[in-house]
Amino acid sequence: MLIAIRDLHRVYQVGSDEVHALNGVSLDIERNEYLAIMGPSGSGKSTLMNIVGCLDTPSRGSYRLNDREIGALSDDELAGIRNQEIGFVFQTFNLLPRADALHNVELPLIYAGYKHEERRRRAKEALELVGLGDRMKHRPNELSGGQRQRVAIARALVNRPSIILADEPTGNLDSATGEEIMAAFERIWEQGNTVILVTHEADIAAHARRVVRMRDGHIESDGPAPGRMPVAPIAVS
Repeated sequence: MLIAIRDLHRVYQVGSDEVHALNGVSLDIERNEYLAIMGPSGSGKSTLMNIVGCLDTPSRGSYRLNDREIGALSDDELAGIRNQEIGFVFQTFNLLPRADALHNVELPLIYAGYKHEERRRRAKEALELVGLGDRMKHRPNELSGGQRQRVAIARALVNRPSIILADEPTGNLDSATGEEIMAAFERIWEQGNTVILVTHEADIAAHARRVVRMRDGHIESDGPAPGRMPVAPIAVS
């Protein structure tokens, strides 16, 4: 089991009020699943993604990643997991504007302490995987929106993480370019990665193999994506 979540709660203090973003979420995710988390604004999907990505910690409950209890880890240990185990893809790309595609993709490897030759080799491999082998020396302003997002995907892949977390990855793209990005995620999943999408768009979620729908901090439903073959139910104790 890659991810095991049990009775997860997340409460935020806003002034004198408590906001219950997650209310007892339990969820299992196996290795090499392709999962979409859907829900309206305020449903808790982004909070759940932030906890899965070790960007936030639960108020109570258990989150185990690779059989490690995340709530028991130090800040340095959490930073190590974010750098080595999880690749993030955001709606806004988050690329350095003055750096070319190759250097943008190299950045996680610089933080991880890899030597120059190894960084270059792995960054080139990641860019080739997303179809940008001929755009390595282009800066973000010389690339289309879809190409910039593919650079961001390559950057997420370069550390060979267990999980790719994508937050509204097609939100700033037209529909044709969005389909191109979803094709890239399909290839990534087929190569063995676990892919978790957070989206409010049903047509984007339909690319996944499993869809978890959230509302008011709860999981409302969990099953195969529309048009996909049913999957065996995952037991939650």
